[in-house]
Amino acid sequence: MDFSSPKVMGILNITPDSFFEGSRKQTEKEIAERVIQIIEEGADIIDIGGYSSRPSAAYVDEAEEIRRLEYGLKILFREIPNAVVSVDTFRAEAARRSVEDFGAAIINDIAAGGLDEKMFETVARLQVPYIIMHMQGSPQTMMQYTQYENLMQEILLYFAEKVNQLHQMGVNDIWIDPGFGFSKTTAQNYEVLEKLEEFRIFELPILVGFSRKTMIREVIGTSPLESLNGTTALNMFSLTQGAHILRVHDVKEAVQAVKLYNKIKNANE
Repeated sequence: MDFSSPKVMGILNITPDSFFEGSRKQTEKEIAERVIQIIEEGADIIDIGGYSSRPSAAYVDEAEEIRRLEYGLKILFREIPNAVVSVDTFRAEAARRSVEDFGAAIINDIAAGGLDEKMFETVARLQVPYIIMHMQGSPQTMMQYTQYENLMQEILLYFAEKVNQLHQMGVNDIWIDPGFGFSKTTAQNYEVLEKLEEFRIFELPILVGFSRKTMIREVIGTSPLESLNGTTALNMFSLTQGAHILRVHDVKEAVQAVKLYNKIKNANE
């Protein structure tokens, strides 16, 4: 994938409990309509998830997660056969099935292998792009782990160790996600965002996901429904700091932000 122009990843939640109610798609009709909308609005990647990772999310067993992914992916590829699809999962078997049996192309792991010891070897065998995110604990416990002696130093070390381990195992197509909203207070999220350029040291694609999150709502006093403007503001700032992929609920607005950013960047050409 050519990252000379930033890419947009549209979110498809096959879950009943994602924090943004408007993103929850469960019926065949809802999933089909959402898939078509994501592509028509200009997304480069569809990110499908069967397990909500919001704080204190309900636990979903592996069989149910795979069932949801299979159901959603079959509808997705029926509507858009050539779609580039990432699967949001921290489970190795769900990753394997999604790629080998259902046609996904990318694995998006919020735990970077930390919740399934077989994930790294599975990704190495699959040889697909692998997104590793910074998080401590699990979706159920992550907000209990927001204590850091040096926030950025610890996050950069986390990625350095993961990337080194993955390279040694033969995984070379790695993307990194600082994990906004995961194991971080609102103040910590903004510290990471302000220093986003530091992640360029890895010379890897950087993915950001702010879409309608608490870090926006707490600052400007809005609900998830009213947080699109704040999301766009942070997306644009992140692009100026080196972000390569925007993971969003609102594809059209993110694509517009990328077009305006590219216009600014290339103004003298």
